[in-house]
Amino acid sequence: MATFENKSVLVLGGSRGIGAAIVRRFAKDGAKVVFTYSGSPDAARQLATDTGTTAVQTDSADRDAVIARARDSGPLDILVVNAGIGVFGDALDLNPDDVDRLLAINVHAPYHASVEAARQMPSGGRIIVIGSVNGDRMPVAGMAAYALSKSALQGMARGLARDFGPRGITINVVQPGPVDTDANPADGPMKDVLHSFMAIKRHGRADEVAAMVAYLAGPDTDFVTGAMHTIDGAFGA
Repeated sequence: MATFENKSVLVLGGSRGIGAAIVRRFAKDGAKVVFTYSGSPDAARQLATDTGTTAVQTDSADRDAVIARARDSGPLDILVVNAGIGVFGDALDLNPDDVDRLLAINVHAPYHASVEAARQMPSGGRIIVIGSVNGDRMPVAGMAAYALSKSALQGMARGLARDFGPRGITINVVQPGPVDTDANPADGPMKDVLHSFMAIKRHGRADEVAAMVAYLAGPDTDFVTGAMHTIDGAFGA
């Protein structure tokens, strides 16, 4: 397939899990892909070798580094912001510095990357941010800061859709539920609890999320913007 032939794609947070699946999907479909990594250099190098893509180290907690990466990538056709972390535990016990880092990566980076990329993005450009169903539903304790960060993306996308729409640039949020990754393995200790909330009682696959991202980045979604696209086996239903 060559759906994205000659398209320039930047994936923030692409070395592992959902991000790696997104990199693989765009590379398979003909795009020129650059992806960032922070703490997984070996995985990033291997993925770049396997897919013919380019890996660049960028700390998504560093606002200026994120802005520079988006700016220096030139006119992007597609920006995908996947980088994100979780900080879990009783809100009364969490380290405030850890919460601030979560907000820097999960909220500030998507905002600044989207704005900076839009400065050079041509009409027809696509911005896709990976959120979470936890932006809509939080059925367990200890995840308030994480849920806050994912809900914030919803307001960001709705607002930037208004700002970027006149230029033909769309922005959407993909909201996965439980997905089988190193951070949330399908056979992990939370499996039974998570599946109890779901109609389809399994973890999702990273390639399923990547397929939704590819659809939103494709030629048939000019009229889709400022929206949340949930892929969660009805976790949030």
